Amino acid sequence: MKIAVVGGGSTYTPELAEGFGADAAALGIDEVVLVDPAADKLDVIGPLVQRIMRRHGSAARVAWTTDLDRGVDGAALVLLQLRVGGQQARIEDEAFPLECGCVGQETTGAGGLAKALRTIPVVLGIAERVRRLAAPGAWIVDFTNPVGMVTRALLDEGHRAVGLCNVAIGFQRRFAGLLGRAPEEVVLDHVGLNHLTWETAARLDGRDVLPELLEKHRAAVAEEVGLPEAAFADDRVPSYYLHYYYAHDAEVERLRTEPSRGREVARIEAELWDIYRDDALDRKPDLLSRRGGAYYSEAAVALMRSLLTEDGAVHAVNVRNRGFLPYLPDEAVIEVSARVGADIAPSARAPLGPRQRGLVAAVSAYEELGVEAAVRGGERRVYEALLAHPLVGQHDLAEGLTHRLIATGREHLPWA
Repeated sequence: MKIAVVGGGSTYTPELAEGFGADAAALGIDEVVLVDPAADKLDVIGPLVQRIMRRHGSAARVAWTTDLDRGVDGAALVLLQLRVGGQQARIEDEAFPLECGCVGQETTGAGGLAKALRTIPVVLGIAERVRRLAAPGAWIVDFTNPVGMVTRALLDEGHRAVGLCNVAIGFQRRFAGLLGRAPEEVVLDHVGLNHLTWETAARLDGRDVLPELLEKHRAAVAEEVGLPEAAFADDRVPSYYLHYYYAHDAEVERLRTEPSRGREVARIEAELWDIYRDDALDRKPDLLSRRGGAYYSEAAVALMRSLLTEDGAVHAVNVRNRGFLPYLPDEAVIEVSARVGADIAPSARAPLGPRQRGLVAAVSAYEELGVEAAVRGGERRVYEALLAHPLVGQHDLAEGLTHRLIATGREHLPWA
């Protein structure tokens, strides 16, 4: 069985290789192909991935290519982890919203829309090649941000796709540590939209232990997500990304005075490339953990296993709503704990409260408009999406951000 990784020249890929190497035989993977337009990066990453997988005892063939068609031909599963425009585009996404007094972040608000606008058309082009050339029934697993919007665009075009984020697995590992149990024993009810989620339950032996966990560790969890304890006094734990909403103005002030995350990641990546060029290296370096994407390989490989074997295990995935959240349209894409078998069915039972529901509905409407802007183009559609976003929501802000977004990202917007 062949697996293709589009965006395989990413500094993330050695993290993924650790998971592939450990599970390749069990999953029946006999070929992994890394696809990337940057041949120089592949020439470094490809041999490193090969060494990592060999260290795990995997005999799977590792290949790398700049030819998308060759890479996805016959693949049973295609993982997307690309960044259109590279880190420089991310740095710009984080900068221009601050000029209007709005959060600058690569997946949230105006910066997130900018990323979606340049990413979704590229992803849809890749998906068409997958539809034509991959194995019958092949899955597309999207780890490309903004995951919810990219997944919605793929599903709207009829692709067999599911979105993956590592927020839930991070909480699972953290909660398991606090409970003194193995991670696989803790099953979360993870509900919301991509980068707008809450843990509404943590089940241990079928019993929700989240209230008692918070009774003992609320302060520690609050510090970890960067929010005051009052933000989850209802025993629903918000993800780190909620601080962009609940502490927006304070975050804007912080971002105006500190180096952006994009610049920090660019610095880390420069160091990683120096490390990766060591021909003796056969494992992911510790520095990679500071790049982001913690537990990515574990989440990705576990999801792949369920997609390929239909084992019914629970994963936090981005899928169609289909009535699960009754206040959203069926075609909306949500992020939710779900059993992955012959079908993907939400398994979360603890619902969101009214405070969470209102925010989810507003952001889902923005995502609908944002996907339309990415697919159909046009300044007016960009403005409508920004006006709908709860972190913008005013005409003057939406208009100013629209002009800055288009001016900043024009080279990646074919209609601009």
